[in-house]
Amino acid sequence: MAMTERQPEAGQTRRLALYGTKGVVTRCRDFTTRALADWGWTPPVDEEDRECVEDVLLLVSEVVTNACLHAGGPREMVLRHRDGRLRVEVADANPAPPLPRAPRDASLPGGHGLMVLQRLAEDWGSVVQGGGKVVWLEITLPSRAPGHRPAGR
Repeated sequence: MAMTERQPEAGQTRRLALYGTKGVVTRCRDFTTRALADWGWTPPVDEEDRECVEDVLLLVSEVVTNACLHAGGPREMVLRHRDGRLRVEVADANPAPPLPRAPRDASLPGGHGLMVLQRLAEDWGSVVQGGGKVVWLEITLPSRAPGHRPAGR
């Protein structure tokens, strides 16, 4: 987890106010899917981009689900986009930072959200804000990354 937080640069921002937990994961995934389409992430340029978009949707599901399970549900999700880089922020009412669970059998369901976040996000962290916290993650679309070369070339 990142110890310092970079401030997002100017770009495009979308906010989704959230109340309660019923259907919130689906709403957040749909909201993200629409934003990614508007920002040119879909349709994907190549296989790496397709996998990245799938990873983004999985990461959104994980951080929103964690807010539902451990913080009474998310209050707001914010998507920030600039130059092929996406920042996802999920605000909730619990100021406690996300903590990984003790290692356990990977074949058992549950308890793997932070491991997924650690593996798939380029950077992530949390910051106390407004009596709660914001869990954030960042990821870059491979075809827009500096120095990117398409696979097979």
